[in-house]
Amino acid sequence: MRQCPGRYVHREGNLVGGTDSRSDTGTGDTDAGTGTGDTDAGTGTGTGSGDSRPGTAAGTGSGADPGPDGTSAPPALTTPRGRRPVVAALMLGMALAAIDGTIVSTAVPQIVGDLGGFTVFSWLFSGYLLAVTVTLPLYGKLSDTFGRKPVLIAGIVLFLIGSVLCAAAWNMAALIAFRVVQGLGGGALQGTVQTIAADLYPLRERPRIQAKLSTVWATASVAGPVAGGLLAGYADWRWIFLINLPVGAVALWLVVRHLHEPARPRPAARPRVDWAGALTVFATGTLLLTALVQGGVAWPWLSAPSLVLFGASAVLAALTVVVERRAAEPIIPGWVWRRRTIASVNLALGAMGLLMIAPTVFLPTYAQSVLGLGPIAAGFVLSVMTLSWPVSAALSDRVYNRIGFRLTAIIGMSAALLILLAFPFLPYPGEPWHPALLMLLLGAALGLFQLPLIVGVQSTVGWAERGTTTASVLFCRQVGQSIGAALFGAVANSVLAARLLDAPVTGLPDDLDAVTRALDDPGALSAAATDYLRRAVDAAVDHVYIGAAGAAALALLALITLAPRRFPVITETAAAPESAGAADRQDTPS
Repeated sequence: MRQCPGRYVHREGNLVGGTDSRSDTGTGDTDAGTGTGDTDAGTGTGTGSGDSRPGTAAGTGSGADPGPDGTSAPPALTTPRGRRPVVAALMLGMALAAIDGTIVSTAVPQIVGDLGGFTVFSWLFSGYLLAVTVTLPLYGKLSDTFGRKPVLIAGIVLFLIGSVLCAAAWNMAALIAFRVVQGLGGGALQGTVQTIAADLYPLRERPRIQAKLSTVWATASVAGPVAGGLLAGYADWRWIFLINLPVGAVALWLVVRHLHEPARPRPAARPRVDWAGALTVFATGTLLLTALVQGGVAWPWLSAPSLVLFGASAVLAALTVVVERRAAEPIIPGWVWRRRTIASVNLALGAMGLLMIAPTVFLPTYAQSVLGLGPIAAGFVLSVMTLSWPVSAALSDRVYNRIGFRLTAIIGMSAALLILLAFPFLPYPGEPWHPALLMLLLGAALGLFQLPLIVGVQSTVGWAERGTTTASVLFCRQVGQSIGAALFGAVANSVLAARLLDAPVTGLPDDLDAVTRALDDPGALSAAATDYLRRAVDAAVDHVYIGAAGAAALALLALITLAPRRFPVITETAAAPESAGAADRQDTPS
């Protein structure tokens, strides 16, 4: 037993009834023992009261030093050589999920020209996003109940089936339906890949694998539109989906061949899946995200379709709460929101998803319409963020091992807040390197924010809860992105409409999409009208970045007011899932 200033404190004692069961006389959120606050090191006996987690295994803390990372052997594979093919499979799976979110964008003209359906083509993106988002909680619970491997295999197979069907689509309605099938597989890929990465590596090594996955995600997201344009222009748009088959096949073979989860004891009762909860979660998410994605685009915000969708989603959300409270094994357990650490990380990453809409959606418009760059150069202004993000994430462990997860994330988001607030002060029209520099700094700041929170929150739960926890984090981030797209789209259009109302000339476009199309045609407008529109777009994007700064402030507020000063990290005492309930708990830095 030791107590080091600025580091974690290892607690010894007997744990009974789960990984987080504790009974003590101290105060604070995560302490155990006879001391006071979050920094005590005492002895005590857990009785399963308070914030006890489900579990039946019992473990005895030995008081031995668990090492600088605070964890024992990883629960799935323990040798670096055995992990390599699994990591390769995870990276391929992450690439599939990431690239298919963007690869269709540049091929829309060819797809619409072949299949028609221009009025509904936006559902090629929305359908995929909806399916991925609403299935994340379900896959997280299934991976905790039945293991990661079967869920990941099912996700890859479903994704590949959806890819084949998309390539064979005969009209736009069929293609949209098959994109939803792809998204059902993509939800399993996103959540399970992140969970397995945490299973494979102890706390000290998790920044490396998370940095690799972040690099793959960023690279695939940026490369998606380029690959889609090349395949649609020089081959056929159907190859956009067929190219997934060899990549997915290799990932599937690596998972089947090399991912070996330890044998788990057969439960006394057959595991029950909360299908009623899954259905209500799916329906609630579908209606809510449909209202957010289509509102202000397919119909006005205050129109009957929007009001009906928002009202129905509110009713279903209430029904979901009732169903989940009565379920024996709920899809979204109540402890996800009762535990301060998980709840604060969910809210903080949801706010991060919201603010990410500013650079990813509106910066390319700014670069092309205000700076006058071409599509490739505009993409480069955005892509520099993907250079600094994984580097910052990979180095973040050197920071949070000294000052803790919470404080590291606060520093990262504080820097992001200042960077977002600096954007409106860029000169007009400015040089391309101005926003590029800000995006380079923003990537570094967000890498310092996101990875410590993901690694930290995954380390506060045992194997049997890690899938659900990871899925809840990713779900909140995805919902944040959907809310951000709707909210900031409305902000940009309202600012633009106000500027155009006072325009010195008449006949100008009246929304952001129409303005950007007009600016793409140099001969369509006079020099004065063109300059006025550029300034209007500049003002609209400035307001979006101010809104993004507000989202950064919300993330900081969630961490400062809700997150415990020290994350209660679990020290797993055995390298098997059945021992996930038998764990020592220790404090990491704040």
